[in-house]
Amino acid sequence: MHRIFTTSVASVYPLYLTKVERKGRTKDELDEVIGWLTGFDEAELGRHLDQESTFEEFFAAARPNPHAALITGSVCGVRVQDVEDPLMRRIRYLDKLVDELANGRPLVKILRIDPAAARPAATRG
Repeated sequence: MHRIFTTSVASVYPLYLTKVERKGRTKDELDEVIGWLTGFDEAELGRHLDQESTFEEFFAAARPNPHAALITGSVCGVRVQDVEDPLMRRIRYLDKLVDELANGRPLVKILRIDPAAARPAATRG
């Protein structure tokens, strides 16, 4: 088992927030990205942070976005789509989304939304 599985999300969240705010993004944008990935609303996210849920507990309670598989690329030299362990892959997805937000990528692209159709790109057809 990886040590990150038993790490509380609340201990990492301030690092995510600092990273995105340093690049001119907001807490609301960070929470929106987390909500997109997990299905958590603001209250659910706050509850997990207050209860210091581990990443394992956090993602066990999540309602994964069906379009999360569209997240590709590398985080710390690891291709997220190639991570075999499902929990580690979800954690890497979160890291990738935070990186994209911090790097100035538009929310519509981070959330994998086709602006022309106003729905996720994978459902176009």
